[in-house]
Amino acid sequence: MDKAELTLQPDFSKGHGLLPAIVQDAISGKVLMLAYMNELAWQKTLETGKAHYWSRSRQQLWLKGETSGHVQLVHEVLLDCDLDTILLRVEQVGGAACHTGHVSCFYRRYRDGRWEVAEALKFNPAEVYRS
Repeated sequence: MDKAELTLQPDFSKGHGLLPAIVQDAISGKVLMLAYMNELAWQKTLETGKAHYWSRSRQQLWLKGETSGHVQLVHEVLLDCDLDTILLRVEQVGGAACHTGHVSCFYRRYRDGRWEVAEALKFNPAEVYRS
C-alpha cells in the first residue's frame, strides 16, 4: 500500500458536507440502514468505534443508540472508489437498527402489487422512546 492509500479520507465536498453511510451487519451482511455522515461524525466514529451520524432533520451530531441503547459497534469501515460513500460493518447492540423496532430500516417488501412488513419487531418503540 502506498502513502496515498494510508491518508485517504472521504471527500465530503462531493456531498456538500454530507455523505451516505450504508450500515451492514458485520456477520450476516444484512443491510441495516442508510444514514449520513459529515466530517465530525466520521471523526467521532473512528475515535470511539461507535457509529455516529449527522441528523439532517435535527441538524446535529447523532450517536446511534444514544436514546435506545442500541449502539452500533464498528467492526470495519470501507470507502467506495470515488471516496463519496461510506460502508460500516457493525455489531448492532440490541438486535435492531431501526427506530420502529425492526432489525433493519428496510423492513417493507413490495410483492404482488402491494407492500408488506417483511420482518417482526425486535422491540416496542413506545417503550424505548418514552418522552
